[in-house]
Formats: sequence, C-alpha cells, structure tokens
Amino acid sequence: MKRNFSFIPVFMLLGIFSCNDDNSTKPEETVPLGDPVETQQPNTNYKSAFEGQTRIGSVKTTTNLKIDVIATDLVSPWAIVAMPNNNLLVTQKGGSMKIFSEIGTMMTEVLGFPAVDTGGQGGMLDVALDPDFASNRMIYWSFSETFGNGNLTSIAKGKLSSDEKLIENPTVIYRAEPSYNGSLHYGSRLAFDDAGNLYATTGERSDLATRPQAQQLDKALGKIVRITKNGQPVSGNPFISTANAKPEIYSYGHRNPQGLAFHPVTKQLWESEFGAKGGDEINFIEPGKNYGWPVISYGLEYNGNKIGEGITQKEGMEQPVYYWDPSVSPSGMDFYTGNAIPEWQHNLFVGALSGQHIIRLVIKNNKVAGEERLLADKNERFRDVLASHQNQSLYAVTDSGKIYRISKN
Repeated sequence: MKRNFSFIPVFMLLGIFSCNDDNSTKPEETVPLGDPVETQQPNTNYKSAFEGQTRIGSVKTTTNLKIDVIATDLVSPWAIVAMPNNNLLVTQKGGSMKIFSEIGTMMTEVLGFPAVDTGGQGGMLDVALDPDFASNRMIYWSFSETFGNGNLTSIAKGKLSSDEKLIENPTVIYRAEPSYNGSLHYGSRLAFDDAGNLYATTGERSDLATRPQAQQLDKALGKIVRITKNGQPVSGNPFISTANAKPEIYSYGHRNPQGLAFHPVTKQLWESEFGAKGGDEINFIEPGKNYGWPVISYGLEYNGNKIGEGITQKEGMEQPVYYWDPSVSPSGMDFYTGNAIPEWQHNLFVGALSGQHIIRLVIKNNKVAGEERLLADKNERFRDVLASHQNQSLYAVTDSGKIYRISKN
C-alpha cells in the first residue's frame, strides 16, 4: 500500500504551504499564485460552489528535479507500491505482477493469480501490502472477475512466496455485487488505514442501466467500502445497522474512483474520481456521506447533453474539494512525505491519463491551495503514482509500460 506524496519563491512555499499548517487555526494569508494551469475553455458554464474549487492558481517547483525512466518493458501496468526492502511491486492488467529494484532492475515476475477478465478497462488492477507484510508476506489485489451473468470488481489476498515468484493460496475475500455484463468503470483502488482496515473503491459500471445503483445502499456499485483483512464489514461502518443496506459501504454516490490515499498527518481519506466530459473530482471522504453521482455533476455526457437534471448541487450531497473541466482523467494518487523536496511535503500527487501529466496539488485546511503540472512534455498517460517514503522519490507508471522516477537532482 501507499503510505504514508507566475513564479513563487521557495521561501513563500515553505512558509505558507508548510505541512505544519495543514490544520492551522491561524488566519489565512494571501498567497500570490500564477495563472491557472488549465487554459482550455470548460465544457460547461456551471458555476463552482466556492472559490478555489476549480482552476486554482498555479505553483511551480523550485527544486532542481532529476527525471529518469527506469523501466520500459511493462505491459499495461496499473498500480505501483513500495516493498519494505525498497523494491517496487507493479501490477499488469493481463493478470501478473512484476518486482523491480528501486533503480528499475527487473527482479521477478509473480504468477499464480486467479483469472482476470481483461476486456475493456478490466484486468489485474490495484495492489496493497498487508500492514504486517514484513512478517506475514500477505498482499491484497483487486481485479475484474467473471462472475454470475457478467463480471465485477473483486478483491483477493495471498502470500508472496519466499522466492517472490508465486502467490500462495490466493483467496477472493470480497466481490462488489451485483455483477454486470460490461467492461467499464471498475474503480478498484485499495488503501489500508492504521487500524488495519481495507478501503476499496468500486465503479458504477458506466452504463445508464447501472448508474442509479451508485445511490442505492443495497448495491455495491459506485461505492467506497471498508472491510477487514478477511473481507467482512468493519463493525463501525456507517450503514451496518441500516435495513437492506450493504454493511461494508463507507461512502456512496461515486462514478469511477481510481485514486485513494490517506493524508499522512491528519489520516483523513482522499479520493480521485473520473467525471464524464469534465467534472473530474478530488473528494475528501467521510463515513456515510453521499458524493452525488449521478444526481449532481460538473460534467456533461460525452455527447454534450446534461447529466440528469444538469444540477451541480443538492442538499444532502457532498461537493468535491476540487474539480477539473475539461477532464484530465485522474487516476492513482499519493501524498509526498519525504524531506528531500521540502516544498512538496504533504502535497497530493495524482496521475492524469487524458491530461498526460502528473498533477501536484498543495493542500491547506482540506482545500486545494495551488496546482502544478509535472512531466507534461512526456506525452504519457500516467496511471499511478507512488511517493516513496523510503528513498523520498516520486514514482509513476504509464500506460505505455514505463516506470518514471522523479527525485532531487
């Protein structure tokens, strides 16, 4: 799992955006920002709910960075996590994982996983290490599984063999039912909290027939669920005593959430979510809350029509902390926790697919206070990012099969 990643002078970034001010009660200071990084016209004329909810002013990293491509031979990688020995574990959509050294040397390929449904957006998806991996060698992964009359998002666990070439005793511990005969919107990011509970995102499977299930508590589509290491609902879940509700549900009203990370200081849960045509979101996740899809959205249907009633706010539904229009397609994300690049400390980094860059978001008082685009000249779809707290580098995997490493020069 990921644990816990105009010009602004570095002294201003350090003074204003320091991690020590994440929950500051001091009066807000006026911070000079550059023009927003987004220069294209939005798809809609929707008005944001509050200042800074979209197109915040830009920041610029002043530290001299070193950009390396350390591997190029992956096949559709989807997720990357750091192992205790600093090696990198990477999933491939076809149904396997590979282990690389921190400098990109391919060590082993891990096999023995249950079959995956590789159609469309499906396949082997996210991976998380057991919090006790150093002693039990257990890993958890999500994948699209053929099940019932269709397929669904499933979560499995197994033990990584001592030679790191095989998963032993792979066992499916959770299925996001109902199944559906489709190939889109599996969601599928994983994250452990400090108590050892596993959080997982599920998509609403895209189609008009399944979208409404994101609002239905008796369905697992379009949700964030919280389960134990054995796949059971956590006892303190918000709907565990609600009649007819799935007890594993933690939050609902999600479209296709593909990023999930805990803030390293506050321990609060953050999520990135694909909108439709515009309306990509960053959300601050709280238990039992409704995040609105498909009732409210800042995006449009791909044909340009309004989504539902074409509303962006409704009582009882949460607003995104931040959104993008036009879309950038936010995927995996992580908070930077190192000291090597001080101005990045506790910033949120998000891989952008259609946007073809890595997003850096400065977070202050649970709001976005600045945005930067990194590696926008590489023409890559960035699928996942990892802020390694061990060697303080930022890693990213791309749909083209590369691993990038960003470090202080």
